[in-house]
Amino acid sequence: QVQLVESGGGLVQPGGSLRLSCAVSGSFFSIYAMGWYRQAPGNQRELVAVITSGGNTNYADSVKGRFTISRDNAKNTVFLQMNSLEPEDTAVYYCHVVLRALGDYWGRGTQVTVSS
Repeated sequence: QVQLVESGGGLVQPGGSLRLSCAVSGSFFSIYAMGWYRQAPGNQRELVAVITSGGNTNYADSVKGRFTISRDNAKNTVFLQMNSLEPEDTAVYYCHVVLRALGDYWGRGTQVTVSS
């Protein structure tokens, strides 16, 4: 059984930083893509950032230059460094992975609130 455990969410003031982590555990062959999505109240879930097994990255326009996605393949962990946070970044952030032969898996989500 595959599990995704997210951590690092919380309350931060505008302009502040947070770092999200997502560790993947269980029985699987390998991880293709790892990424982060977010969903704010009343909105659809949207892609924030994704990183492939080869290290290629893609970001939503709204976070380019402020967020950085990275991964530690040895620890099956993906990170999202979020700087210069804005109130509009407030949302539940979900970890997402694509596993070889098993497909997509989602974490339970971690709340990020940007407020003064």
